[in-house]
This record gives sequence, C-alpha cells and structure tokens, in this order.
Amino acid sequence: MSGTIRVVIVDDDPMVRTGLGLILGGGSEIEVVAEAVDGEDALAVVARERPDVVLMDIRMPRRDGLSATESLLAQPDPPRILVLTTFDADDLVLRALRSGAAGFLLKDTPPAKLVDAVRSVAAGQPMLSPSVTAQLIAAVATPTGPAAEIRAGARDRLTQLTEREMEVAHAIGRGLSNTEIATELFMSVATVKAHVGRIFTKLGVENRVQIAILVHDAQE
Repeated sequence: MSGTIRVVIVDDDPMVRTGLGLILGGGSEIEVVAEAVDGEDALAVVARERPDVVLMDIRMPRRDGLSATESLLAQPDPPRILVLTTFDADDLVLRALRSGAAGFLLKDTPPAKLVDAVRSVAAGQPMLSPSVTAQLIAAVATPTGPAAEIRAGARDRLTQLTEREMEVAHAIGRGLSNTEIATELFMSVATVKAHVGRIFTKLGVENRVQIAILVHDAQE
C-alpha cells in the first residue's frame, strides 16, 4: 500500500495505549488515528476512522478482543488486525488467528519490530513467525464437529490447490519457513512466496496457521 498507514490501538490499559502510540507515532509513515478502551469501543472507533491496521488487546472488560476481532473481520473491507498478548500462543489469541487476524505480537515486542510488524501487516503480509506454527496448530486444531465432516470439508477445500501448491501447504503445516520450503522443494524463495500468495487466495485464508489447520484437519 502507499501513503500513511492509519492505526487504531485497542487496549484497556492507558499506559499501554500511550506507550504504543509513542512508538508508532515516531515516524511519518504511521499515524495513530484513534484509541479504544475495549472491544465495544473498538467497533465504533473503527467504523468512524476506517484504519488500515488495528492493534487489538485480547483480554479486556465489557467486550474482549476476540469478539471484537470476529465482528470486524465479518465486515466488508475490514482492517488488518494484529492481536496483542502477554503470553505466546494464548488460547484466545489462537482463536483470533483462526478467525482471520493477521497475526499476533507480544506486548514486550521491541519498538523496531513493532513498527516493522505494522508495516508488514499493512502491506498484506501476515505477522506470524513460521517457527511457532507447529505449536499454534497443535493448540488450536481441536475438532469442533464430527471428525468425518471436518476431514471431508478440509479435503474439499484443498482440492483447489495444484500439486506444487499442496506440497507448499503441507510444508507450512509442518512449520517450515519460506526459506526452508525453498530448500526442501528446490525452488527460489520468490517462487515459494508466489505459491503461498496463491494458496491464501484460493483458500480464502489470512494467515499460515489457517493453512496448517486445513492440512491438519484433512489428515485427521
């Protein structure tokens, strides 16, 4: 994307909101256009400001970040959502990722990495370390219905992929990074990225965890 990246910060702790605002507001390419104190407030603020990216705390009173994330992502042309958490692979964060959040960040993420994460997400790149994909999929891929139906549905969706794309999808399900996939499948990193982009489009997913979930469900 071009131009200034418009960001909304959602957190019930005013100190966290202030700190994040100072970090993100230090440059000219990111503008913190508003803050919200909980999930309910976030829906109104996002509707008014139409930001590019929302930094969403997951545990808040009145309405939590998971519920707000699900509501925002169900709307036409939603913002990219980065979930904030104090615990790596927190259960609510995993549920938010499964719903389509663009990724998650720990609240103690170094300032430079936080800025880079917002830039990446605004550009359409999921902010999720491939190294934790296997841990995430193990925690989140709990069947929510009859196993046969889940398996059949996942397999049906995966039939949209070419043979090469399926190989890449299975590698993502094993938690491999793009570089590792390129080495294993004897292709360039740029080619892997192109395959991943097509997989995202065909499957209608927002992050690597959702791809891994489908691969996992199809094999159950």
